Amino acid sequence: PSGVYDYDVHHQENIFLYNGDSGGMYVGGTDTVLKIDVDDFHVIEVCASVLQGGCLNVITVIEKLQDSLFVCGTNGHKPQCWKFSSINNQSVVEHYEGAGISPFVHTQNSISLAGDLYSAASLDKDGNFLQFRRKVGSRTNVWMHENWLSEPTFISASWVKRKEDPDNDKIYMFFREKNSDPSPEADRWISRVARVCKVDEGGSKRFFQNMWTSFLKARLVCGFPEESLYFNRLQDIYVMHADNWRHTRIYALFTSSWNSTAVCIYSIDGIEDVFENSTFKGYDYNIPTPRPGTCATNSRSLPLATVNVVKDYSEMTDWVHSIQYRAPFYISSNNYTRIVVDQVRAADQHIYNVLLLSTGML
Repeated sequence: PSGVYDYDVHHQENIFLYNGDSGGMYVGGTDTVLKIDVDDFHVIEVCASVLQGGCLNVITVIEKLQDSLFVCGTNGHKPQCWKFSSINNQSVVEHYEGAGISPFVHTQNSISLAGDLYSAASLDKDGNFLQFRRKVGSRTNVWMHENWLSEPTFISASWVKRKEDPDNDKIYMFFREKNSDPSPEADRWISRVARVCKVDEGGSKRFFQNMWTSFLKARLVCGFPEESLYFNRLQDIYVMHADNWRHTRIYALFTSSWNSTAVCIYSIDGIEDVFENSTFKGYDYNIPTPRPGTCATNSRSLPLATVNVVKDYSEMTDWVHSIQYRAPFYISSNNYTRIVVDQVRAADQHIYNVLLLSTGML
């Protein structure tokens, strides 16, 4: 149905997609997707006839996938996905089983990213088996080794394109995970950045089949290194892409155990420097060739020695520091949980980055 939508305040919306081609903002609600015309704020209901199936279906994923609208929801604790024939068409062309893409309960942690469809969502209603996967698209489905993460909370994922070298395109994940350090003074969480290669098809049939062969992770540091004082709990991420991938900036929002909030800024160039040059934590032997984490157009042919390092020693020894290094870019006593960065032209005709911080619920 189309027309003006009488908005129901009881919708549990928490997912958005802005389609610049049509000027529409898609908002996931309960049993429906709303499309808001950003020019005149006209609101219509789309996909409702498909998504209303007699059980509570909270929409958790809306992505533009290969010029189609890809929507997933909890579907009464039986996650389901629908691919529509185009971004503006409500006819379904494919159905997908949604476990691993949509959570079973809308409050569970999950993220999604389109290119092919990458996602992190639990495989059961108790929130277990949470890991980052490639689930839908033209490439092989790939997932993580079970020992790589410890009780992760995924924050964001971003595809950083290398226009001149697409075979080295990377997907970056930002998350926090449980700290293995048992000491009482250690923070319970450690913030991380990880990466995989977009061309990764998993290992050979005899070893690491359908597992990422390029997964590496590193600690993301925000604080005062000289004082060993850190904001350890990553809350939100905003990625500001640049034409030159090296200049892409990551604005990261952290909180601390002493109830303060900080913003640190990282460069993809700096993150890559750690992944390309650090040693592997706990690994004391010669680094094999090709280096673990290298993007291979045929990942199934990678040597066993290279893949074994990724399997058993995926963490980098060096930490990823912000471009300010000695102190956060911004500190506040407010409990911020969301960050967006906008570029504006001021009266002096210079372009400035403006930080928008929110105290809304996670």
